[in-house]
This record gives sequence, C-alpha cells and structure tokens, in this order.
Amino acid sequence: MNRIETGLGITRRYLHDEVAERLRTLIQNGELEPRARLNEMELACRFGISRTPLREAIKILATEGLLELLPNRGARVASLSEAEIDEVLEVVAGLEATAAELACRAIGEAELAEIEAAHRAMVEAARRGDHAASALFNRRIHEMIVAASRNATLVSLYESLSGRIQTARYVAHATPEQRQSALADHERMLVLLRARDGEALSRLLRSHVRGKKAVVMAAYAAGAS
Repeated sequence: MNRIETGLGITRRYLHDEVAERLRTLIQNGELEPRARLNEMELACRFGISRTPLREAIKILATEGLLELLPNRGARVASLSEAEIDEVLEVVAGLEATAAELACRAIGEAELAEIEAAHRAMVEAARRGDHAASALFNRRIHEMIVAASRNATLVSLYESLSGRIQTARYVAHATPEQRQSALADHERMLVLLRARDGEALSRLLRSHVRGKKAVVMAAYAAGAS
C-alpha cells in the first residue's frame, strides 16, 4: 500500500483513504453537486496524486452511495429519488431522536458549552447572511449531539446515512421563513439539552429532521434540471 508525504498534508495514512476523505468532504460541502461528473485529471492535479489512488477512492465512495460508477464513463456524484430521500430522512430522524435521549443522559458541561458556542456562531453567521457558514455550524451541532450519545454503532450508522443527504440538508436554498424556523428549533434544542429532557429533545429532533424533506427534495430536483 502507498504512503506518501506531501505539502497537502497527506501523511502516515493509506493514500486512497485520505483521497476518499477529501472527495467525501467536497461532496458533503456541496462543491461537487448531485449528478456532477468527476474530472479525474483535474482532481488528480488538485490533490497532487496519480489517478490510481483516485480511482481506488472513487470505488470506496461508490460503496458508500456517494458516487455512481458509469460504465466506461467514469463516475458522478450520486443523486436520490424522492422515495429514497424520504426513506433516508426517516432513518436519520430516528437516529437523531435516539441520540438525543442518550445524549441527555451522558452529555457533560464541556460538550454543552461547545454546542452553545456553535449555536452562537450559527446565529451570527445567519444574521450577516453567510448561509454557508451558518450551514456548517448547523451541521456541527447535529453531529455533536449524535456524538454525545456515546453510542459508536449509532454514530457509525448516522455518518453513513447522513452523508448521502448532507449537501441538500444543510446547504440547499431555503426560504427566510424556513431558516427562521430552523433557528427557533435550535434555540429550543439548547434549552432541552441543558435541562437533560431527553424525551422532549427526541421529539423535537425527529420533527426538525422531517421538516427538511421539502427543502432536500427541491434541491435534488433542481440538480436534475
């Protein structure tokens, strides 16, 4: 297996795993949009690598459902049908709801402080109209609540499934009313976390995630046009 050191910080890890992680980030952050074809030469130059580890990384992301392999035509970012979006969001909603209950039993003050700091940063970014930054903090808050569940199996399932819809869930265009509603939900999340009210937080997170369906479906529909 190849190990290399470069100015890009790819060190002491199997190269294709590191490349897969970078591709995964590009997809989840929305830089590579649903149905976008991958330009292997451009990506290889960008990462400073040969196309062999890049192709190995593409195979990894294909098994995760993030990329689709096209016969004799490379790969493209995967898209989801309305039925698939509905199914994935239902499972993610269930995982976050379960994580909420577990987190309320286990979360410590330091973790609460980190979540509250992320919330303040999210609100400030939204206030100045930086929706990309607001979306990043939004995502971190959800991930920190899931991590606070202390359940490795749940976290692994969540990362695998939520990765398929993160771009649309957090970065997709939403109306001002939808953004305001999401911020209000997050305010309530903090109150319930601080109170360790797992049942109420579980109900809120399930409803909050389900409320994203219309936005996510619209984002994928736009990508198809």
